[in-house]
Amino acid sequence: MATKRLIVGISGATGVVYGVRLLEELRRCRGWESHLVLTDAGVLTAHQELGLKRREIERLAHVVYHPKDIGAAIASGSFLTEGMVIAPCSMKTLAAVAHALTDDLVSRAADVVLKERRRLVIVPREAPFNLAHLRNMVAVGEMGGIVFPPVPAFYTRPRTVAELVAHTVLRVLELFGIHSAKLKRWQGLDD
Repeated sequence: MATKRLIVGISGATGVVYGVRLLEELRRCRGWESHLVLTDAGVLTAHQELGLKRREIERLAHVVYHPKDIGAAIASGSFLTEGMVIAPCSMKTLAAVAHALTDDLVSRAADVVLKERRRLVIVPREAPFNLAHLRNMVAVGEMGGIVFPPVPAFYTRPRTVAELVAHTVLRVLELFGIHSAKLKRWQGLDD
């Protein structure tokens, strides 16, 4: 069985925990390899929110790229991947993806994923959205990307923030065919 590759972009928006937990889950998935691009703003946010340093997050990934390395393998469509998740996705990164402004590796890799018709999932972090944010999300959706805001599923009756985060991360991974028995699913209304 060939190893499947998933690109993970972590930008500087709040919610770096989503990207970190995604990397942790991918480490547990046999046959999957994570390719990480962690922006400088993502590093600052990770330190602020989780007390983590760049190298601590990078250790969770199988392969790591510098955010300015436009010549990286993931910057080419000939490098086979299953797609990409940007979690969290800042509004700056969203705008870059929506308008094909490929001046860093996160936006370039996302552009490649879209042009190759692979799966792109963005986890936007901002509230409330202004009209530019909404239009950029629509543009990404029209190009084939999936906009997956981390909206909690309260039917699971979460007791901790970690449970809320895990549910979102496991749902995102399902979009790539990675299914987990840990994911609490809707079973219909109780009688």
